[in-house]
Amino acid sequence: MQTHTSPSRGPASPRVTSFYDDASGSLQYLVVDESTKAAALIDVVQDFDPANAHTSHETAQEILEHAARGGLDVKWVLDTHPHADHLMASAWLRDQTGACNGIGAKVRDLAEIWADIYHLPGAFDPGRDFDRLFDDGAEFKLGSLDVRVMLSPGHTPASISYIVGDDAAFVHDTFMHVDVGTSRADFPDGSSSELYDTLQSILTLPDATRLFVGHDYPPVDGREEPGWESSVADQRAHNPHVGGGKSREEYIKLRDERDATLALPDRMLFALQVNLRGGRLPEAEADGHSYFKIPANKM
Repeated sequence: MQTHTSPSRGPASPRVTSFYDDASGSLQYLVVDESTKAAALIDVVQDFDPANAHTSHETAQEILEHAARGGLDVKWVLDTHPHADHLMASAWLRDQTGACNGIGAKVRDLAEIWADIYHLPGAFDPGRDFDRLFDDGAEFKLGSLDVRVMLSPGHTPASISYIVGDDAAFVHDTFMHVDVGTSRADFPDGSSSELYDTLQSILTLPDATRLFVGHDYPPVDGREEPGWESSVADQRAHNPHVGGGKSREEYIKLRDERDATLALPDRMLFALQVNLRGGRLPEAEADGHSYFKIPANKM
């Protein structure tokens, strides 16, 4: 697993290590307050092989071992939204560490949408499976660092960003790396118009703010390594979708036309029924096994 570390820049700046998941193109983060060694895990993947519906936690275990070698105390297990392209490891990580797990409060609305899609009324209860459901503007501590939650809809209506300290923002599926553009907005209740507003809100952060994205899919124009960190100034100047002051109308046209060409992620219909349970598989049936429910001809 490829890893990269962005060092702390001072007392109010976290150290951030990224772990790249090749199978899903996902970027997972270990965020550290250097003064207390308190740590948060953000968007960690539960391994999944869609060919045989097999799940495991090798990736999450490797990240925990990395944290243990550094003498870190994992206080938070955080997700930015119920992911469509990977299963989350939140429940397992909470069990392993005793840390609080959290996600955005609007996940309740998304749970209702997907309970209908799966025809599983009452199956999802975010208040049961997450310790904290964060409202827009919520604040909490990571050691000595302040963390602020920013509602960031568009990719999903429940997406949030975490602003950690004075110079790090975890912006998930909003911006892609600066040479790629932005994320899709065509999932149920997604909106390219809302995503444009989210992108502009992120661009109001200080220019030097480090932006840590949710995905990358190299190679990109000769770049072989995953791109995971940029800055507000970089994105404002160079992002091909919104950089240079592109208008809302230009962005919506570009995004909607691009999204119309995209297939659903191959893990999506597996992932949502797990992620809306905080990373837990469906309850085991009488034979002791869990079973996925996949809607046919519905998407």
